[in-house]
Amino acid sequence: MQQNRGLPTAAARTTLRPIMPLALAFLLLGAVCRLLFAGNAVLGNFSPLMAVAFCAAVYFRRGAMWLAPFFALVGTDLWLNGFYLERGYGFAIAESLPRLLCFAAALGLGALVARRRSWVTLLTGALSGSILFYLVTNTAAWAGDEFYAKTFAGWVQALTSGHPGFPSTLSFFRNTFVSDLLFTGVFALAMETAAQRRGAPSLLARRAVA
Repeated sequence: MQQNRGLPTAAARTTLRPIMPLALAFLLLGAVCRLLFAGNAVLGNFSPLMAVAFCAAVYFRRGAMWLAPFFALVGTDLWLNGFYLERGYGFAIAESLPRLLCFAAALGLGALVARRRSWVTLLTGALSGSILFYLVTNTAAWAGDEFYAKTFAGWVQALTSGHPGFPSTLSFFRNTFVSDLLFTGVFALAMETAAQRRGAPSLLARRAVA
């Protein structure tokens, strides 16, 4: 007989109660990071937002937790549009669509990982989201930005050096990669710690619980 891999509703809520403030703190931190590090060659794109979107699907069933990262992304995009316009390089709000699609894909990856959670699938899913975000957003920039030649060389430039006068695209990818893995790991450790304190089995052996 197959064992029940989910928690009873009451136990799940008890286990997850300490995590809700952490998830909200990550969202706030992600918004602040995006705003403060905009255009920063060292810290640009270092943010937990993508990790929160991914982990929301891994650990939570509630749609509200899935939607919260999208609101944070759109809100910071609105501010960043003004930031770049002041520097002579604005972007249309429609250009947020590739980022939103990547966040939606992160939810899909998280839902897949939730079916068979382990440290390997968790970190592999986070890594896949980072690579997808890098390829999709920079390919969209290459296709829509008149600065880039619509050739293979222009696409490679969009994926590597980017615009002169701005940090390289690869530096943004580095920060995305590091922050996604770091914050996914921190979130998972917090979930494991909460489960252990409540006397529950490892959450990495169960499906989404709330």
